[in-house]
Amino acid sequence: MPLTIGMVAHDRKKTALARWAEDHALVIGRHRIVATATTGSVLQAARPDLAITLVKSGPLGGDQQIGAMIAQGELDVLIFFPDPLEAQPHDVDVKALLRLVLVYDIPAAFSPSTADALAASGLLDADLELIHATP
Repeated sequence: MPLTIGMVAHDRKKTALARWAEDHALVIGRHRIVATATTGSVLQAARPDLAITLVKSGPLGGDQQIGAMIAQGELDVLIFFPDPLEAQPHDVDVKALLRLVLVYDIPAAFSPSTADALAASGLLDADLELIHATP
């Protein structure tokens, strides 16, 4: 069974996430991708072959929707490129999303280099059953 990968990026980081998705399209393309609306539209423009489920944009509740998916066990990995140099009007939602990643201990990447490391780890090559298997 494929993983569900959440993808979010702040405005000035959307092109970096789109570039990352282009570079890793073969790996992420076999999984279910859920993205906030604006990020998802940038990803779809860069890679129309990727099937992407859109939630609301971040400031309109999309970060909260992604967080709810984490809390409900419906999201397996988060790739989130935040902009640390730009104030976000929905900063509380962004912090809540980070908190949920930590509480539920899901793999997450917050920059291109950590996303590359996550992809290189082999995690994105695995199926859901392998990741959640208990030894």
